[in-house]
Amino acid sequence: MVKLPAFVDLHVHFREPGQTWKETILTGSRAAARGGYTLVCAMPNLDPVPDSPEHLALEQAAIDKDAIIDVLPYCSITKGRKGLELVDFHALKGSCVAFSDDGSGVQNDDMMRQAMEAAAREDVILAAHCEDNRLLHGGYIHDGRYAAAHGHRGICSESEWGQIARDLEICEATGCRYHVCHISTRKSVELIRAAKARGVRVTCETGPHYLTLCEDDLQEDGRFKMNPPLRSADDREALIEGLADGTIDVIATDHAPHSAEEKSRGLEGSAMGIVGLETAFPVLYTRLVKTGRISLERLVEALSIAPRRIFRLPEAPQDYVEVDLDSPFTIRSEEFASMGKATPFEGWEVYGKVCRTVYRGKTVFSI
Repeated sequence: MVKLPAFVDLHVHFREPGQTWKETILTGSRAAARGGYTLVCAMPNLDPVPDSPEHLALEQAAIDKDAIIDVLPYCSITKGRKGLELVDFHALKGSCVAFSDDGSGVQNDDMMRQAMEAAAREDVILAAHCEDNRLLHGGYIHDGRYAAAHGHRGICSESEWGQIARDLEICEATGCRYHVCHISTRKSVELIRAAKARGVRVTCETGPHYLTLCEDDLQEDGRFKMNPPLRSADDREALIEGLADGTIDVIATDHAPHSAEEKSRGLEGSAMGIVGLETAFPVLYTRLVKTGRISLERLVEALSIAPRRIFRLPEAPQDYVEVDLDSPFTIRSEEFASMGKATPFEGWEVYGKVCRTVYRGKTVFSI
């Protein structure tokens, strides 16, 4: 058994308010605790969108009532996440962790410039979902070998990295604190690496699934469908290299639960998103640490230390997780605390079982 700093996830979807048939603050925070997390940041694709103090108050009330760990809300960049009008960053910044329109990219270049200028003035983080809608063409998996072989419509890599390139240029001009969500392509890694070398104030994250899976692992099953999609083996390799050399700062799960029915319609018809809080550490430890691609220390940095540093979150010396690194176990989604069960890691034999999670000195999960 090893004791590690509790994990922090900068990117989760807890669906409350507005979509509580998928997840709630209570079930999501229980899933987080089961995965070794004591702080998570909840994305704003909710109903209503937390784009005003009044709307944010509804989410915060649910957090105050039901969260068993720290759940910090994002506010949106634009009103209704529609990309047309900025929220009042000044009025909201004291009540949220950062600003994001996650689930959709800000399509208008001038709107993104205004957002970054506002974020720079207020010294807040702008966390971007980078996706150019003009390049999607109805795609729903990676525009690669699997899509061509099975007659699926693909999402090209440029839809992600093209918008990252745009944002990095604006970020460099404005001095904004810019965080790129869930990167999935080699070109994204290269662009961010070069920007960091120039002194641009950029950080980024990727997800456990992008580091351990690729299009070659796809099956005709909704549990392999997420946005961005699983890319090529070469992209996966670039992400691992980017994590190893520090270009990628953080691993975030993008925990995105849906109902069983919503994930039962195959690759084309299923909703985008998979759950990830309860599998992240064992999957990453098994596939990256035990194979020698990164050290355990580097994994802990990406899961625990860097998220707090980048988002200026307080240290939590009483938060820790106890993990069994030696005994194999099988991932079984029916055991999840999350209401969402769609995981591409179903049936995997892994190491690194979370046995106990301690939050503010009190046990919030134990086996």
